[in-house]
Formats: sequence, C-alpha cells, structure tokens
Amino acid sequence: MIDIDELDDKFSIEGEVGFAELEEDLAFVTVSNKYADADICLYGAHITSFRPQNNMDLLWLSPESSFEEGKPIRGGIPVCFPWFGPHKTDADKPQHGFGRLMYWDVLATSTNPAGESVVTLQLCSSEETKAFWPHDFCAEMTFVVGRTLTATLKVTNTSSEPFDYTCALHTYYSLSSIENIKIEGLKGITYYNQLTGEFDIQEEENLTIQEATTRHYLNTESVVVIDDPLFRRRIKASKTGSKVTTVWNPWEETCAQISDLPDAGYETFVCVEATNAFDYPIQLAPGESHETTAIIGLEE
Repeated sequence: MIDIDELDDKFSIEGEVGFAELEEDLAFVTVSNKYADADICLYGAHITSFRPQNNMDLLWLSPESSFEEGKPIRGGIPVCFPWFGPHKTDADKPQHGFGRLMYWDVLATSTNPAGESVVTLQLCSSEETKAFWPHDFCAEMTFVVGRTLTATLKVTNTSSEPFDYTCALHTYYSLSSIENIKIEGLKGITYYNQLTGEFDIQEEENLTIQEATTRHYLNTESVVVIDDPLFRRRIKASKTGSKVTTVWNPWEETCAQISDLPDAGYETFVCVEATNAFDYPIQLAPGESHETTAIIGLEE
C-alpha cells in the first residue's frame, strides 16, 4: 500500500511537487512550475500529462484507459522494458515487458538551477521481476519538467553476468486530427514495416499517415517534428541513446479491436517512440549503465 502522506513528507516541494491519488486511486506525482504542469503515475513510472503553460497537453491519454494493477495505462509515455513488443520465446509474458506493470519507488525530487522540476523513480530486480526476467538490475526513470519534458530510462546491470535488453519510451502525442498532420525528419531513413514484413527507405520529405502504420526507422537519432497546423503548433521530439524511431497509429479497424481505445481514438494521436530493439538491443556488462532519453516540447 502506497502511503501518500509519507511520500509528501519525504519528497514534496511546496508549491511545485506533490503527491495525490488520481485515476482510480493510483498514486501520482503532481508537478506544477513556471514552465509546465505534469502528472506522473508511480504505477509503471508512467507520465500521463505534460502541459506547457498556456498550451494544451502534448501527450494523449485514452479516455478508456484502464487504471488498475495488472493492466498498462494507454497513452502518455509507457515505459517498455526489458523487452519491446512480444517476448521472443514466451507469448504468455506481457507485451512490452513488465516495467509498465509494476510500481516504481520514488528515489528523489528536486528543483534544478533553471527552475525545472526533477523527479526520479526506481525499479530494481526482485523476486517479482525474476518471475519474468532472471537478471539483477536497477532501472531509473527521471523526468525533468520544464519548457520541454525530458524523460530518461537509465538501466544498470547490478549482476555478475552480462545481459541485453530492449526498450522504448512509447510516447503518444495529442493531435487535432491524424489526417491533418505531417511528420518531418525521417526522409532517407531505412525502416522496417512491421505490417508487411518488408524493409524500405522513406523517399518522401514528410510522412503523412492515411492508413494503419507501424514503422521502425533504423539506425537513426534524427530529430522529428510533428507539424499540426490546426492546433497551430509543431511538436519537436528529439532523443539520445536510442537507435530506432518507431511510428505507430492503429487506424480504424485495429483501433476498434483494442478495448482501451475509443473506436475513433486513432484520429487524435500518433506514437513516435525512442526505441532500442531489433538489431539494436542494449548490451550491458556487470556494473554498466545505459540511458535512453526522449525530449519533447514545442518548436519555438
């Protein structure tokens, strides 16, 4: 049982960082500073909202999302760890790993010299994690809430043997309409089309989405911009420590089959994800760490 009062006593920052039970009584870190507001759920180390001051939320959250243990939250930035997609050898293990299905501990909160709020959550190996994955590790999710949002997954190998893992920061961006937007920054990059099983190179200057799309752009650290003229904003998505950029929208037929998405939900979001998977897993020797970071904000 999470004690909100105890978390408040240890980690709150007056007028800036607090704790509350939101969304079916799940525990959240709430952040409000001169730059932005944000809500971060301790279940899954999952940020569900990032609202720059005087702007709409950059993140999309499904109105039909489950907020209960055993089910992932749909929207925001799910943390896919320690595998991306289905487990390679055991289909019964959870899609996208167990990181988004467990409570993370609050490690620290602070205000940096720029006045940004910093929140760090931690998940370390335990009997519960070893039921899914045999390795000793410590994972940290650090959120820096300022004019931009920086989300960093740091994984450390605390075992005596090397291991590898895959991961993603599976960001859902809020849109006026999927048919109105264009995605810049991916021209000339080879991608794996998961829906056809084929590889191709994007020749178009900008990606427009007019059908179900699951593309994994390979060996790229390019900055991506989501241009949304109806909302009069351009969302800039940059990253470090990630070699794959995943773009996903389920479109109408698949969306209707996903229980925690409204039938028309596909119209108002797109996922652009900082991923490490396929030919780009992360390999860690004992004591080594790796950081995967997504930085999102409005292009000014």
